[in-house]
Amino acid sequence: MQALRAFLKNNKGATAIEYGLIAALIAVAAIATMTTLGSNLNKTFSNVASNIDKAG
Repeated sequence: MQALRAFLKNNKGATAIEYGLIAALIAVAAIATMTTLGSNLNKTFSNVASNIDKAG
C-alpha cells in the first residue's frame, strides 16, 4: 500500500510531460513563424528581381 502511495505522489513524470508539451508548442510556433517569414521574404526577393529585370 505504501508503494502505491509513493507512486501516486511522484510528480516527476507529469513534469516531464508538461515540459515536453511546452517544447512542442514552442516548436510549432517557431515553425509557423519561420514559414510565414520565409514566404514574405520570397515575395520580397521576387519583387526585387522583377524590378531589376525591368530596369536592366
